[in-house]
Amino acid sequence: MHQSHMAKVLPLWIPVPNSKHAFRSQLSVRVRVRVRVRVRVRCSSDNNNKKRLSQQSSWEAKDAEGKDYLYRLGKEADNMNIAVGQRAGVIDDLFAGNFLGKDSDIVFDYRQKATRSFQYLQGYYYIAPLFMDKVVCHIAKNYLAHLLNVKVPLILGIWGGKGQGKTFQTELIFHAMGMEPVIMSAGELESERAGEPGRLIRERYRTASQVVQNQGKMSCLMINDIDAGLGRFGNTQMTVNNQIVVGTLMNLSDNPTRVSVGQDWRESDITNRIPIIVTGNDFSTIYAPLIRDGRMDKFYWQPNREDIQNIVHRMYEKDGISRDEVERIVDTFPNQALDFYGALRSRTYDKSILKWVDDIGGVENFGTKILKRRKDQNLPVFIPPEQTVDALLESGYSLIKEQELVMESKLSKEYMKNMED
Repeated sequence: MHQSHMAKVLPLWIPVPNSKHAFRSQLSVRVRVRVRVRVRVRCSSDNNNKKRLSQQSSWEAKDAEGKDYLYRLGKEADNMNIAVGQRAGVIDDLFAGNFLGKDSDIVFDYRQKATRSFQYLQGYYYIAPLFMDKVVCHIAKNYLAHLLNVKVPLILGIWGGKGQGKTFQTELIFHAMGMEPVIMSAGELESERAGEPGRLIRERYRTASQVVQNQGKMSCLMINDIDAGLGRFGNTQMTVNNQIVVGTLMNLSDNPTRVSVGQDWRESDITNRIPIIVTGNDFSTIYAPLIRDGRMDKFYWQPNREDIQNIVHRMYEKDGISRDEVERIVDTFPNQALDFYGALRSRTYDKSILKWVDDIGGVENFGTKILKRRKDQNLPVFIPPEQTVDALLESGYSLIKEQELVMESKLSKEYMKNMED
């Protein structure tokens, strides 16, 4: 072919000066590709194939009704359940951690211990048969209430004179029966927040129910000195919390298996029936509908002479005091409460304790010796006094003198002349 008819041929790459690349392309190609893709989408209404964070995670757990578990917990109460969502096996290990053990809240078990085990009760003690029969019968009737065709009062009210051993005898029975009760005092029946004591009673009641359900031990709720918290004395003022506590105890007596702590009701939320035992000195000061026979079974405790002698003899048995000597002491101080004989024995230790304080350096060095001594530094051995009938009688007369001074002096009249009798 002739050269003039030949097309001019240009190179595909031409040199480019002052460039990182030596050549630049003059040829650009645009390619358009059509691709048809068929996508098959499978829809599921129950979201079974939805990816979960974890099979054991509580964040996505559902309850028996198919509702969100954590949402239900928050809806049922002003929830303080710190056990949910931070225990191993419930939430992912990423959140629970493994460096402080399996639980994030390492003191959870200790804070929840509201029961009493009575491990300090060592030795032999005397339990009055009449007292034991009444308490054991009340506990047994309540645990068998679903089998009995009778109305069983939920509350047992033990009342009587001061210092007659109502609380201690009851604790001895709990210890003998292997029970783990929840114990409250009258000081917990009032609060600066309205409704708090009533809620506390319901929570303690449910705690006792959990002891039965989770530990397989018998339990009960005991409230000591209830008349001091709920009683009406003279012109004392009735507070909202007093009314709520009375209403709470009345409601528990009428519905012992449905106990709310502020949450929505659930059909499956059934509480075990837990017997309630209260102690006091004068139940006539308590709201009458609470102590009626259908709700409270009342028991007046006044130990007789034989009961007092048996209890005091067990108290002095380790000191070598015979039964006849105990009878002499009891006859010398009649009409005294049981705690008088315990205080009598304690008073005999006074001289020995003062001598021991002198032996460790006197009054000036007592605090240093007790609290700031080295671990390898031992205190002088305390030698208990030898108990004799004469020493016990001497202590008894001293206590009687103090009682008479309190009753006769009445210095308040001297300071407030206008005070009425």
